[in-house]
Amino acid sequence: MPSIPTVLFICQHNAGRSQLAAALLEHLAGDRFTAKSAGLSPAEEVNPAVAATVAELGMDITDRLPRAVTPGDLEAADVVVLMKPGLALPSAPRGEVLEWSFPNPEAWDADAVRPFRDAVSHKIKTTFLAR
Repeated sequence: MPSIPTVLFICQHNAGRSQLAAALLEHLAGDRFTAKSAGLSPAEEVNPAVAATVAELGMDITDRLPRAVTPGDLEAADVVVLMKPGLALPSAPRGEVLEWSFPNPEAWDADAVRPFRDAVSHKIKTTFLAR
């Protein structure tokens, strides 16, 4: 039986973009992928507006904690998605690297995050679910 591919989403603070993308991949793909997220300089908590818009889809990510990306994460991932192009990683990833360009929703409210959530959802569908 083939192994389930691991997708690692990385952004600066692991509070908004990467947490959102990992949650959406879990929601949309079920058990077809293992979704993980990390950041270069982790924040204290997941962005509340991002968590609220994910909750609208029936997922609770309020218990997730932002964490730093490690060389082990990069070695274990089959696909690494940089949510901002040009992020300086602690080591070279083993798997495929994708660079997506999404703005940081750090200071946004839920109304501003919703279209962003939908854009990330569309990108996940066209990138991973079409495979």
